[in-house]
Amino acid sequence: MNHRIEALQEALLQHRQRLLEHNVYQSLETLEDLKTFMQHHVFAVWDFMSLLKGLQRDLTCVTLPWVPKGSPVTRRLINEIVLEEETDVDQEGNPVSHFELYLRAMEECGADKTQINSMLKSIAEGMSVSSALDHILVDASVKHFVRNTFSIIKSGKTHALAAAFTFGREDLIPDMFRNLIADLNERFPGKLDTFIYYLDRHVQLDEEVHTPLALQMVSELCGDDDEKWQEALDISIACIEQRIALWDGIRSILPTEAS
Repeated sequence: MNHRIEALQEALLQHRQRLLEHNVYQSLETLEDLKTFMQHHVFAVWDFMSLLKGLQRDLTCVTLPWVPKGSPVTRRLINEIVLEEETDVDQEGNPVSHFELYLRAMEECGADKTQINSMLKSIAEGMSVSSALDHILVDASVKHFVRNTFSIIKSGKTHALAAAFTFGREDLIPDMFRNLIADLNERFPGKLDTFIYYLDRHVQLDEEVHTPLALQMVSELCGDDDEKWQEALDISIACIEQRIALWDGIRSILPTEAS
């Protein structure tokens, strides 16, 4: 592995550990707790797709007429990830995006999709993401998290976007989701089959396929530029801290908070 990637990962360890030791994972004691979690976490599942498509926009040609753009290596890396995030397969082998799979999981367990559907409707009607966020009833931590994601997308710094994607998402997700899976199936039999499949699928893909590809992408984009590596570190730390703030916000509104 690139020694600069290893150095970046080392610098993130304490932040990463704080996130993985967050008490939100152990606080999902009831089905109502889990529903509340999903109703807020779904926004992070949604904005991840914009993070991903922002990278695809920057690293490949998505306009007409087509012309070769950037490195063929990075083009292939991001297109492979897009293929599985935007058109993976469900339990029956049917194509589905991970976001749509999450919505199915919410429906299966009875989680309320009103707020995420309202936001998507507003955006489809031409409202900006920021304005759409103002019109939904979710914890402030969710709005801060999504706005932070889109500020990175709009920064124009592809290496920073790649760092946010890699160290703020893909490299974290397997360990985060392992903490969530625990004994969900035993505690809520038949109610979380799709959610557990979603979590398991992410652990498998992100750990075995996406993270190695994403690490290579960051190395390609930062190259030997010290300033880019420092910005990649700064963005990665900010993204992990933003996730911790999101978990804090969700933890504070869980139905069993007082217990």
